[in-house]
Amino acid sequence: MNKAIRTATIVLAALSLVACGGKGGSDKAATTTKKEAEKVKVQTLESERIAKSLELSATLEGYETMNISPSVTGHIEHIYVEVGSRVQKGAMLVRMDQTQLTTTRINLASAKTEFERVSALKQSGSISEQVYDQTKAGYDQLVENEKFLNQNTFVKAQFAGVISAKNYEDGEMYTGAPILTLTQISRLKAIINIPETYFPVVRQGMKVDIESDIYPGETFPATIEIVYPTIDPQSHTFQAKLNIPNASEKIRPGMYVRSRLAVGEVDAIVVPYQSVLKLTGSNDRYVFVADGNTARRVAVTLGQRFDDRIEITPVEAGAIKNGDRLVVTGQARLVDGVTLEIVE
Repeated sequence: MNKAIRTATIVLAALSLVACGGKGGSDKAATTTKKEAEKVKVQTLESERIAKSLELSATLEGYETMNISPSVTGHIEHIYVEVGSRVQKGAMLVRMDQTQLTTTRINLASAKTEFERVSALKQSGSISEQVYDQTKAGYDQLVENEKFLNQNTFVKAQFAGVISAKNYEDGEMYTGAPILTLTQISRLKAIINIPETYFPVVRQGMKVDIESDIYPGETFPATIEIVYPTIDPQSHTFQAKLNIPNASEKIRPGMYVRSRLAVGEVDAIVVPYQSVLKLTGSNDRYVFVADGNTARRVAVTLGQRFDDRIEITPVEAGAIKNGDRLVVTGQARLVDGVTLEIVE
């Protein structure tokens, strides 16, 4: 009997310990699952007036580039220039096979004699108007053919520039690919793509500064020559053509440059640069805003930088506005929807 009582007592004690242990474990689990609020500092957003300028990349091109591709076939008799040769407008570049031109000139001389004879007969009334018109048409056609063949047999430069490519040698058969490429370098051009937001303020004649890493601290003046009239629906940008004087020839076609365009003063949201985060594996940028005591992630695009501050624009219109509280310290630990504890 005493043995039975002792056994029952041990069982009850064990059950009691299990119950106590289970309660303690539950309390500990509840404690560990309870998420502490993230401590952050915030800054109230207010738009400010800034002198706005756009920095846009571009690749320089010769203002004029001409592929020397005559419209006649045959052997190339002589090429007068080499790569790097500087030529003036009207300079001889290529002499093609003259067979077609020579034949046309012989026919033209005969047609001229015939036309002069028919003209004299017409004045005396010895031939009909129809015969005269047919003879004149044949002569005029040969005049135009001789002019065309002369231009394409003796090929001259249409503008001053530099020979930037040569694809044939004397005596080779011309097959249609350009014999030479003539590029103007004393004046350049570039095409820049401007965000559609600035379409109302960009005008023909506006001044642009060109900068190149090759010449640090030096700028080259340019002017907007053409503002293209349509917006690209994919990139939401429009194009402008820059006219770039280059008398010094320091910059050259093919160079990568930055163009800086002043577009006046605008109201913009400018925030501390470190408050903007970058999505891993992409170039997407975002910030966190405190909605009450909850973090809200907002995708943004970057604008002009001012030392340690940068202009931002929300990807979704209205996602950020004046009076919002931007997280400026502790944002690296946040995820969307986490609870915040705002500290001073």
